[in-house]
Amino acid sequence: MPFMSVKFSLQKRVKLAQGLWMLYWVSVIMGILVFSLGIFFKIELRKRSELMDNNESHLVPNLLILVGMLACGANAFGGKVCHDSLDPIKFAKWKPMLKPYLLMCCGFNVLLLMTALLCFLMQFAVYLTLAEGLKNGIKFYKDTDTPGRCFMKRTLDMTQIEFRCCGNNNFRDWFEVQWISNRYLDMSNDEVKDRVLSNVEGKYLMDSVPFSCCNPGSPRPCIQHHLTNNSAHYDYDHRIEELNIWTRGCREALFSYYSSMMNSIGVLVIITILLEVGYMAGLKYLSTALETMADPENPECESEGWLLEKGVKETFAELLTKLKTLGKINQVEEGGDAQEGLNIPLKPSGSQSEVRTETGTILL
Repeated sequence: MPFMSVKFSLQKRVKLAQGLWMLYWVSVIMGILVFSLGIFFKIELRKRSELMDNNESHLVPNLLILVGMLACGANAFGGKVCHDSLDPIKFAKWKPMLKPYLLMCCGFNVLLLMTALLCFLMQFAVYLTLAEGLKNGIKFYKDTDTPGRCFMKRTLDMTQIEFRCCGNNNFRDWFEVQWISNRYLDMSNDEVKDRVLSNVEGKYLMDSVPFSCCNPGSPRPCIQHHLTNNSAHYDYDHRIEELNIWTRGCREALFSYYSSMMNSIGVLVIITILLEVGYMAGLKYLSTALETMADPENPECESEGWLLEKGVKETFAELLTKLKTLGKINQVEEGGDAQEGLNIPLKPSGSQSEVRTETGTILL
């Protein structure tokens, strides 16, 4: 007995075909959206690639671009099949392709599911690569004359301005590195020399941050030097001056930005999977309803459509039987190949032959 069988009249078949045709083209638009989001995500990662420790995070946008292109092609084909399904001559051309197409859609849904899972699971990898990349970015901030790091200062400054953040974890990360190049330090100044000599590694460390950490909403001019020295500025207390500079770390700000993007894309891919499953079921109903028409020349006749030709248990049992049969066939073929490799001639029964040895004659 067919699984989930439904009776179809001409009117129901027409409505099903038209509805599937419209929904398939909606899926084409969703495929374009997934493709566009993959391109956008890749561009956003490229823009700040200097602040990332590796390129592993590009796996997600590359998959999004791939599945977006496949979704456009597969759904456009499904829409064309639904459009031609009510014309017997045109549908006869597509009929042999329906089973491979449905199998391909199953594989495509598995790929979509993997992409959605990666959108959620790869967020931890993005967090780690941001942590290490921002740490190195702050360390190489001053190396504007070093090849490969010339634009690190500009990238980090623009990131801090755009995301309203400062440092890796917070603004105090700038206190632990020398972010001013030696070429801009007056080594004849006693204060500068004392600060350099007082450090074990000979670095010029101070409680200051770059200008990009300044908050433009501050009511007073930005204080970026001697941040922890209250006596260095009039009417200043660094413990309550929250509006002076950004207190949020760039790792938290960037991770929040990328994780929200990846979560949104993952939800969109899951919705696409649900729609694809619905389209497959609808196309299966439509194809079986057209195949079971009692009189194909009379479009007014009723027909029956189903998802599975047999019950769920019978279908799985038949599938397992086919797999076991296929395994036995492979074993027989391997055994036959091995016997051919030995190439041992067999002696007909009832005949004998002699083999002479040093000890005597043996009859075979």
